[in-house]
Amino acid sequence: MYNNNPFIKYRLHHLFFWVAVFFVWYYFRVDDYAEKATAFRVTLIKVIDLAMMIYITNYVFVPLLLYRKKFLWFGFAFVSLILISSIVKMNILGRMLNNPALYNWSSNWKGRVYDNVLPHFFLVTAGVAVKLLFDYSRLQRRVMEIAKEKAEAELNFLKSQINPHFIFNSLNSVYFLIEKENKDARTALQKFSDMLRYQLYEMNGARIPIEKEVAFLKDYMDLQRLRIDEKYEVQFNLDKSVNGLQIEPLLLIPLVENAFKYVSHHTGKKNFVHVSIGRENGSFCLEVENSKEDHSSLNTGTGGIGLQNVQRRLELLYPGRHELKIRETADNFLVNLKIQLS
Repeated sequence: MYNNNPFIKYRLHHLFFWVAVFFVWYYFRVDDYAEKATAFRVTLIKVIDLAMMIYITNYVFVPLLLYRKKFLWFGFAFVSLILISSIVKMNILGRMLNNPALYNWSSNWKGRVYDNVLPHFFLVTAGVAVKLLFDYSRLQRRVMEIAKEKAEAELNFLKSQINPHFIFNSLNSVYFLIEKENKDARTALQKFSDMLRYQLYEMNGARIPIEKEVAFLKDYMDLQRLRIDEKYEVQFNLDKSVNGLQIEPLLLIPLVENAFKYVSHHTGKKNFVHVSIGRENGSFCLEVENSKEDHSSLNTGTGGIGLQNVQRRLELLYPGRHELKIRETADNFLVNLKIQLS
């Protein structure tokens, strides 16, 4: 059965670390003793004592007291551990070396504190600092993973709103062609098939080549051209400098769809939808402009999927790397989108 106890999850690299500490310590202090065996035993006791203090502090005091904001109790336990450990270690070493002066606090107590308590204090504090650093790093990674999972779930939900929306709009376009000549109907069905293929088979990756997204926009606009008459002017301008860029799928189509949704139906004035794609100062640029009725108003609130969806996806996908401007006048809507794409 899985156990979260940190002592059960003791890892081999901890052992290697303390073995290395032992040999380094022994190497620098071996000449302080008459016999190497004595130096070995003294070093072993000191390393075991230090390791015990660090592990007790890191795996007992830190999670049970410090992380629960019991700071006074943590300070009391930490200082008590240092003092008790120092006294026990000095008694063991003093008796092993037959040197009562090592554990006699009645004489030279400042030396006892300087040689034992203070080094313990700083070494264990360093161990705690390393523990806090690793815990913070793990916490940050976990927070980033959670944020990524949440963003992906939200994006998937937003995409699930978009796909049926376009499918039904496309079906509606085909519906208007039923009574027209078969050539136009076949053309419309072919473009509709291409759009479905794009949505179902070419959107598996997180990002796609801009050329595929542009082809999808052109198919959609061609379908819209087939259901309107000569009173409507539809233009699509593409700057080839955008080729090679990568973009999130279905990010641009709601802006173009809104243009056709709110385009005017004047009899004495021009009705138009103009779409331009290019680059400006290294950024991808999309401009969508359409004529409008005097009484119509663009819905950017919670009631519509289109623009609200795009704004939310932009915030999730390109934070700080996009600019979306929407301007409305008495005669037209104008949407400008700039994204720093790679």
